[in-house]
Amino acid sequence: MAWYREWFGEDYLELYAHRDRAEAERQADFVQAQLGESRPRAALDLACGAGRHTDVLRERGLRVLGIDLSLTLLAQRPDLPRVAGDMRALPFVPGAFDWVLNFFTSFGYFESERENFQVLEEVVRVLSPGGRFLIDLMNPEPVIENLQPKDAYTMAGRKVKIERWYDPHTKRVNKRIRIARPGKPEQTFLESVRAYRKEEVVNGLQWAGIQVTGVFGNFHGDPYSRDSERLILVGRKRG
Repeated sequence: MAWYREWFGEDYLELYAHRDRAEAERQADFVQAQLGESRPRAALDLACGAGRHTDVLRERGLRVLGIDLSLTLLAQRPDLPRVAGDMRALPFVPGAFDWVLNFFTSFGYFESERENFQVLEEVVRVLSPGGRFLIDLMNPEPVIENLQPKDAYTMAGRKVKIERWYDPHTKRVNKRIRIARPGKPEQTFLESVRAYRKEEVVNGLQWAGIQVTGVFGNFHGDPYSRDSERLILVGRKRG
């Protein structure tokens, strides 16, 4: 089974609990500063997870819908408007959204380049003419250079061991997570994400039909550089 179908459950929520509402508020500030020249009719939070960005943006009066593959993550906030779906085949009509937002390195999950860029084709399809897209990715150079091979700690009574490595042949950053609970067999999960460099993403977006209008290194709006914290691109659908 593909890793992304197994990993995004309760253990994932515990491991990434530090990705909280305060962070989502700061990122929503950035979104509104960069895309907010006109109010969207509707916005899509693509790979919305537990819905923290959907929640924050809706509280600011925006009409936002979330979509995610994980039923466990979607169940965290049943009060929010969200649907289950695969980002390679979005269940929406063409031109349904003025904004599509993709946070927290949720692009590059799939093994083949064709599948990953199929996601961009779908983003373009569901965007209205002139619609805006934001994609937030890891910045590969500092991530690869500073990759911590092993880590171990205790979390909520669980012993967690993590191994990390970069595969230069597949250009993927991998993480193996082993979780042991008292009296239960150890569970093993995998994360594996394609590490895209800026030029690859810019070219992919342009190929799909999105003109890149800005490249940033963090959610403070600083210009992108090789050593930036993040790789954040914003663009506009052509036509």
